[in-house]
Amino acid sequence: MFKIKLLAFLFIFSTFYVFAQDDNGVMSMSEFRFPKQRHIIQIPGFDGYQTLKGDFHMHTVFSDGQVWPTIRVQEAWQEGLDVMAISDHIEYTPHSKDVVVDYNRTYEIGKGMAAENNIILIKGNEITRNTPPGHFNAIFIGDSKDYIADRDNAKDKDAVMKAADQDAFIFWNHPGWKVSSIDGSYEWIDLVDELFKEKVLGGIEVFNGFGFHKKALDWCVDNDLTVMGSTDNHNVIAYNYDFEGGAHRTMTLLFAKDRTAESVREALEEGRTVAWSTKYIAGKEEWVSKLFYASVEIGPSFHSKEGKEKSTKFYEIKNNSDLYFEMELKTGKGTKNITLYPQSSQVLTAPEGQDKLTYEVVTAFVRSDKNLVVDIPLK
Repeated sequence: MFKIKLLAFLFIFSTFYVFAQDDNGVMSMSEFRFPKQRHIIQIPGFDGYQTLKGDFHMHTVFSDGQVWPTIRVQEAWQEGLDVMAISDHIEYTPHSKDVVVDYNRTYEIGKGMAAENNIILIKGNEITRNTPPGHFNAIFIGDSKDYIADRDNAKDKDAVMKAADQDAFIFWNHPGWKVSSIDGSYEWIDLVDELFKEKVLGGIEVFNGFGFHKKALDWCVDNDLTVMGSTDNHNVIAYNYDFEGGAHRTMTLLFAKDRTAESVREALEEGRTVAWSTKYIAGKEEWVSKLFYASVEIGPSFHSKEGKEKSTKFYEIKNNSDLYFEMELKTGKGTKNITLYPQSSQVLTAPEGQDKLTYEVVTAFVRSDKNLVVDIPLK
């Protein structure tokens, strides 16, 4: 039987080969290649906002990255982003012997392809000071040539203020990087406090790649700063993320009025964001809660099973998003643990007579030591 199937395949292939050759006997293999496609990330909006997917921190060969700017745009398109910023370092350009240092060039190269692929490309750079104070991302910037390339600590504030003078949106990158590797701690430092008090600092990176800077989430919540999530990617992004295995890149989810750069800026200024990395989300409770309830729904009881004292009711709980939720029962009697995979549903059971169950969503953080708590109504 195997030989028959093999012969049939060889016959079909040889027939195709004959018809696919050109006059010179050269065969095109394009029929065997899947065309490129964009992965659509399904995350619902709410309250009149749409959820935009953004990454505002990544690098190219114009600083210490490994790829050309258009590759970053292509990656963003394929991986379902709506908005992005390439933030090459101002003060650190290790490829300067091979690539002419031009802080504006990355944006100029990428903007055409971004427009053609319906990607909102925001102009940005990374202000790369010694640690501490560390690095700051500036997006919605003007001319990058006005920036200070000198890393003298005495010029730290002046370097950030160059971006502020251009009305940039500025966020503090990976505050625990290097500092926390020394003794496991990092702190709210004087320069950051000055920038915050002068209303220069707009947000803090809570997720950087696979790193979760938990203190940064508390600082954002306590000081009404915008929660950011970024890849900070330097290599080809598929090298770091197992997309075939179902992974997604780290990103900022923005709740915007429409799909424009102006609405992106407004959402950032108003702090309407949630950071998303691997299976975790983090943000201010208001936005994490709205995102959960927009994503998850529970239907009416579809089955009842008689018991000794009370009947057990059966419900279907659905996750209509590409997010991942692990839930642990806190109050009420019912299913103790629920895992809602992306675009999936589970069966939940509870004794008859209960009007709700309260769960802790252990994959959703609203403070460094606090997870989102939700009520699941039962009908």
